[in-house]
Amino acid sequence: MRFTALLHHVYQPDTLREAYYGLKREAAPGLDGVTWQDYGGNLEANLQDLSGRLKRGAYRARPTRRAYIDKADGRKRPLGVMALEDKIAQRATVEVLNAIYEVDFLGFSYGFRPGRSPHKALDALYVAQLTRKVNWVLDADICGFFDAIDRNWLVKFIEHRIGDRRVVRLIQKWLNAGVLEEGERIQSEKGTVQGGSISPLLANVYLYYVFDLWVQQWRSTQARGEVVVVRYADDFIVGFQHQEEAERFIEDLRERFAKFGLELHSEKTRLIEFGPWAAENRRRKGQGKPQTFDFLGFTHICGRKRSNGYFTVYRQSMRQRLQAKLAEVKAELRRRMCRPVPEVGHWLATVLTGHYRYYGVPMNAEALGLFRYRLAWLWRRSLSRRSQKGRLPWQRMTRLIDRYLPKPRIYHDYPLRRFGAIT
Repeated sequence: MRFTALLHHVYQPDTLREAYYGLKREAAPGLDGVTWQDYGGNLEANLQDLSGRLKRGAYRARPTRRAYIDKADGRKRPLGVMALEDKIAQRATVEVLNAIYEVDFLGFSYGFRPGRSPHKALDALYVAQLTRKVNWVLDADICGFFDAIDRNWLVKFIEHRIGDRRVVRLIQKWLNAGVLEEGERIQSEKGTVQGGSISPLLANVYLYYVFDLWVQQWRSTQARGEVVVVRYADDFIVGFQHQEEAERFIEDLRERFAKFGLELHSEKTRLIEFGPWAAENRRRKGQGKPQTFDFLGFTHICGRKRSNGYFTVYRQSMRQRLQAKLAEVKAELRRRMCRPVPEVGHWLATVLTGHYRYYGVPMNAEALGLFRYRLAWLWRRSLSRRSQKGRLPWQRMTRLIDRYLPKPRIYHDYPLRRFGAIT
């Protein structure tokens, strides 16, 4: 069924107001230079004006300001910094469209969906590896996914459910607004800008039709053994019972992606033997330990429980993520070198707590302790450099560590318990 009357839900002042208060208050301004606080100075009048322009079709999307952030592998990730009104209109549109697409999206899709999180995707993957017949894992990577999206196909996918042409034209305005980089406006016929509120939803819609529905059909008609799928945005892991089916799936997937302008990264896409018998099989062939794979910030490793020797999966913090975060802390400590010790200590405590809340999973306590030690070492070096008496004694540093830096804590339960409880 197609929804033919939706725009009036988007331009309602109440919807726009809720979208405004849902934005990050300290986010950088776009090309208009308007901050969250500036817009809120005359909020009701501004929202009424925006509502009227959306209703009349007079709303115009501004170009996106290009910015770059460092990735864990050393590359740069392009992000788009949008004008505040564009953020409000996009967020309001997403709220309306989510009510439609949440009914359609499949269960193994976890990225940027209400009530779902990276840890639920990690739990699902862990439970599948321990309770299903998974002997081979496809660790896949899509080349420049957000820049490779075919807009013509994307609009067709949206029109499959959205019959209100005004909403479709509104989305096309954002897609065609362009990017401003170094004072030059760049237009592209492909891709969607990362950083916009609507980009994750558009990505999910695109992959729902290109990947989710196809893989659901493939594993029910083409596979003899078990096939498990976990997808978070454009990152996905597929587990197989049989190697020959996994190899056939990769070839079929390449053909499927090529039809819609996508391509698997040749160097980062790999099929690895992973599961209860991987270690024994590889030892018999003289191939060494089972390979590992990374997913959502964790390195997944084949292991055995100490208590009973049963197969399990160890999830450890990715080394690249750990090093990248420590580099950020090091740069920030240099900037805060002259600030009072209690102020810096409280800031470091928030950094550690945030790290523990994400990476605090069972069997990852050692990596948490290493991060705390490395962070404390950086803090000691920063304090020593601002002192005229040489290096700070470890006796005093230990007191500062005990006072300000919280000890490692496991925040998440074992997936077999938690995943079973919520599903």
